[in-house]
Amino acid sequence: MAKKEMKLEESFEKLNQILEELEKPEVSLEDSFSLYQEGMKLLKACNASIDKVEKQLIILSESGETDEL
Repeated sequence: MAKKEMKLEESFEKLNQILEELEKPEVSLEDSFSLYQEGMKLLKACNASIDKVEKQLIILSESGETDEL
């Protein structure tokens, strides 16, 4: 699971880099659009990863195994 968390952290870092690039005034419209698309893909992947973990936690909670977490 630590590997998945690192991947999520890496995705957040990449999203931060994209935001920094988008804030630069010299970025062209075309580059801005490409960065936006890349950011949206990363955001969707992050949301899917977080949703998966939340569902696992709900299942654990329903079975009473979260007391040990």
